[in-house]
Amino acid sequence: MLTIYGVYRSRASRVYWMAEELGLEFRSVPVLQARRLADPLTEEAPLNTLSPEFLAVNPMGQIPSIRDGDLVMHESLAINLYLARKNGGPLSGQTVEEDGLLMMWTVWAASQVEPQTVKIVLTYDNGLENSAEGKETIAAACRLLRRSLAALEGHLTGRQWIVGDRFTVADLNIAEVLRYAQTEAALFDAHPNIQAWIERCQSRPAYQAMQAIRGKEPIEV
Repeated sequence: MLTIYGVYRSRASRVYWMAEELGLEFRSVPVLQARRLADPLTEEAPLNTLSPEFLAVNPMGQIPSIRDGDLVMHESLAINLYLARKNGGPLSGQTVEEDGLLMMWTVWAASQVEPQTVKIVLTYDNGLENSAEGKETIAAACRLLRRSLAALEGHLTGRQWIVGDRFTVADLNIAEVLRYAQTEAALFDAHPNIQAWIERCQSRPAYQAMQAIRGKEPIEV
């Protein structure tokens, strides 16, 4: 059985969403981010990214990770590409060309979009969104996102989905990367194709199932 290491309030949400989309049975091992704990190395601390037990799975100390049989993998977006390819179906590439496009758009999301969307979500996570420093961080991230979002906006003109005529792993991966910036309504209002597309992605039953569990996880530890 597939084992997913990580809490839903982390990048592991992407992998949990993918598992729901594919109808996979899985075992969830909650692993907290060490930064959320006052002292993650005490014996009383819950399993976290600095716990020796987890470091034996992922020496880099980051979530999520998966174990699928003898295979251990890290990096959420790569994990989703693997799960789509292994399990087949509409979320995976149906041709070599589609495989290439799924990889291209996922790498684009990781390299061009996520560095900025993470700055936004961390500003909110740290309660700094209303501070002068926080406002500048968010504004700068939004400025840097505009070129990337303009490219995606153009790509979605006349299209419902990123690759082919169906929801794929590329849509899931990019939607999860962009979710970190959804606090910035003006950014999405300026890109109506992206706004409509992400609403389609997030209306899917598998996304709703993932979010229902995520919503029950405590924000404070």
